[in-house]
Amino acid sequence: MQTKPKAVVLLSGGIDSATTLVIAKSLGFEIYALSFFYGQRHRIELQAAQKIANYCGVARHITMDIDLRLFGNSALTDNIAVPKSRSVGEMAKEIPVTYVPARNTIFLSLALAWAEVLESNDIFIGVNALDYSGYPDCRPEYIAAYSRMANLATKAGVEGKQKLTIHTPLIQLTKAQIIQKGLELNVDFRLTHSCYDPSERGDACGECDSCLLRLKGFREAGIADPVKYREKKVVI
Repeated sequence: MQTKPKAVVLLSGGIDSATTLVIAKSLGFEIYALSFFYGQRHRIELQAAQKIANYCGVARHITMDIDLRLFGNSALTDNIAVPKSRSVGEMAKEIPVTYVPARNTIFLSLALAWAEVLESNDIFIGVNALDYSGYPDCRPEYIAAYSRMANLATKAGVEGKQKLTIHTPLIQLTKAQIIQKGLELNVDFRLTHSCYDPSERGDACGECDSCLLRLKGFREAGIADPVKYREKKVVI
């Protein structure tokens, strides 16, 4: 019996990572999902990640603690207000304060370590270079550079036992296209969470950049967002 190839999938609990996970599964990979509590403002997204992992029947799901609050300097890990009610133009002007320094580099490095242990050649990450908040570690040139480095960084790589590929199936899709792709693959978007600043019971704020981009995507995809919001402000 032929075994499935293993893939490490970075799973945050949002639309992009959930869709990426299901894409990897549809390609025939056995899924090893990796999530992080890095000191972000809430754990609701991690509850979402666990639900998605269970729903998709992954081989294993690890949630790792890394306390980036020790460094701070981000609205997600420090006492800095999350921007609200911004237009797409305002979002594009500069890298926002919700950027967490080197976050994807840290996450990919830990995914790389697990992939080496699993003897896996494949990591999937749901980065996107179109409908996103301007993060530098979501760009194609960043992923290409990291991929080159990753293949020089491990014992398995140096010995020729591993040729790592970092898959970014969403990188050139709009949020609406990501949602449509997810629907084609039966992603249950009710399980996902995107908000940077939810209520204590988990309702999305409807005003942060992540909520606004999510709502814009659902509107352009022609369907209603199934998660609960305190407010919905979709004109961006």
